[in-house]
Amino acid sequence: MKEQRFIFVTFQKEGIHSYPDAPEGVEFLRHPHRHIFHFRVDIEVWNDDREIEFILFKRELEAQYSRETVGLSKYLHLDHKSCEMLADDLAEYIREEYPGRDLKIEVSEDGENGAVSYYPADREQVPILYQQRDMF
Repeated sequence: MKEQRFIFVTFQKEGIHSYPDAPEGVEFLRHPHRHIFHFRVDIEVWNDDREIEFILFKRELEAQYSRETVGLSKYLHLDHKSCEMLADDLAEYIREEYPGRDLKIEVSEDGENGAVSYYPADREQVPILYQQRDMF
């Protein structure tokens, strides 16, 4: 088996969300409240020479939450979205732009509590260039 390589990037975004079905004991979460959402994205790379450049990848992901993308507000309006839902949304974008790669996304509220989601690659989506190198 060949080794598997990943790079990771981190970034933060201020957002407001709620948890309408919050159980007793944390019913205050039913109301809109603010967090700094911390993101960590690990993505598979197919060589050891910055195939995906960290800084450019981070900027690309941050741009998904820019004012042009989410509106004029200074923070994200997330309605009832959970950390898991935020990871799923981001994974959908990344999988379209970078097909055929394993992906792991961590999203936490204030760097304290959160979720980790793993998205295995659809190897059928691996670009022909890499298939020809007998990497899989």
